[in-house]
Amino acid sequence: MIQASNENLEFVGQAMGEETQPLVRAADMGKRYGEFVALHPLNVEVYSGEFFGVFGPNGAGKSTFIKLLTGQLQPSIGQIEVLGVDAKQSPQKLKANIGIVPESESPPSFLTPTEFLQFVARLRGLDNLDEQVEYWLDWFGLQEKRDTMCKDLSKGQRQKVMLASAFIHKPKLLFLDEPFANLDPIYQRKCREWLLDHVANGGTIFLCSHVLEMAERMCNRMAIINHGRVLAAGTVSGLKESEDETLEDVFIRLVGHSIEEVERHTEEGITSEEE
Repeated sequence: MIQASNENLEFVGQAMGEETQPLVRAADMGKRYGEFVALHPLNVEVYSGEFFGVFGPNGAGKSTFIKLLTGQLQPSIGQIEVLGVDAKQSPQKLKANIGIVPESESPPSFLTPTEFLQFVARLRGLDNLDEQVEYWLDWFGLQEKRDTMCKDLSKGQRQKVMLASAFIHKPKLLFLDEPFANLDPIYQRKCREWLLDHVANGGTIFLCSHVLEMAERMCNRMAIINHGRVLAAGTVSGLKESEDETLEDVFIRLVGHSIEEVERHTEEGITSEEE
């Protein structure tokens, strides 16, 4: 359900299974840099067992959204609670209990994939450390590069290392920001299947992307944002105005209208100044 007001949009999820408390809850969460509003105040709840996606064009505010929820950024306004942890007060505790794949991040340059995964496994307190490291090196086809410094890996190989570091402890809650960037189609499909199995086995995923195909294949609920505002939210089928409308049509209808509004206001502002 979407509830709109003059200052925010609220999109509230339905509880999955018997759990009634959301794993992710944000109230009036917003982010401003000086006069620039990166994310307008919004409310969101994500429940256990959901595959929730946030979609929008480049620069829409997706990365800001996910960084706020994972304690990487402090909000300018609002409250954020994830897995019962206050993200503003205890960001380190929050990060210790979730899995994160940030956008455009790389593993440490002067560690090998083996060393980095061993470090993450120790940090996560895994008992079967060596077994887990070997499993994920095999899973991502990285055995031949296991002793190569990460700075010498390809972009796709570095992305595989980052994904392995997020998957290795099988977190209850995963945050993924453009997770399939630089992956070839084989590993995109392999990762999609793993993520869907993870959700089927009780995991929860919060995904940010501009790839609409991922929404139709994976998400049971989604939001579309642009210019830091939530334009619509709900199930994939619920966002469509007719059976013939595709998700791409929905995206263009919402985002295209949003862009036209911004351009119109900008043009009006320039005209008034010139006058």
